[in-house]
Amino acid sequence: MNYEAARRHMVESQVRPNDVTDLRIQRAMETIPREMFVPQELRDQVYVEQEIEYAPGRRLLRARDFAKLVDAAEIRAGDVVLNAVCGSGYSTGILASLAEMVVSVESNETLAASAQDNLNSLGFSNAAVITGDPATGAAGQGPFDVIFLGGVIETKPDALLGQLKEGGRLAAILRENGVSRGGVFLKSGAASSFLPRFDAASSAVLPGFERPKEFVF
Repeated sequence: MNYEAARRHMVESQVRPNDVTDLRIQRAMETIPREMFVPQELRDQVYVEQEIEYAPGRRLLRARDFAKLVDAAEIRAGDVVLNAVCGSGYSTGILASLAEMVVSVESNETLAASAQDNLNSLGFSNAAVITGDPATGAAGQGPFDVIFLGGVIETKPDALLGQLKEGGRLAAILRENGVSRGGVFLKSGAASSFLPRFDAASSAVLPGFERPKEFVF
């Protein structure tokens, strides 16, 4: 398979037509080898318009949803970003192409090591992966300009929102009443509000970000 041609086609057919006009995002997604971040047997599937689970609880979002979520985060060149739930590191590579520094959290030690190896092999010196609980973030490394959650959440991530700078953005796909919408939480003082930007196809909730079970008596 010609992966370079597949990346170009992915951007031309799934990213650019869906109002992701930031050339930096397009360029990063055309350049970074998406196939490198999944097991060998899944590599020929990563440019198809579908979501791929490559490890328990870890998924590559559809390119369209992922690109729109990155776009919604409005990452600037001088930003320091926290990437929660980094998995094998694909999202970190894209974010590191846009920001000054990316700190990534991954609870699976094997995936965390793989992510750092992948990023090192691609020459990213501005991305560091730490093992920890994504829901609690990395308070000691913050505060952050942007926090990125590359998947679906059902609850407001208060612990992460507390690690944002004033005016910071937390990008995520929020699922409410059976509907998934990508957007950003904007922090203002002690308050934060969610601004939806697009309807997302994903419904699989990130581990640790599920709605608490309700008990019925």
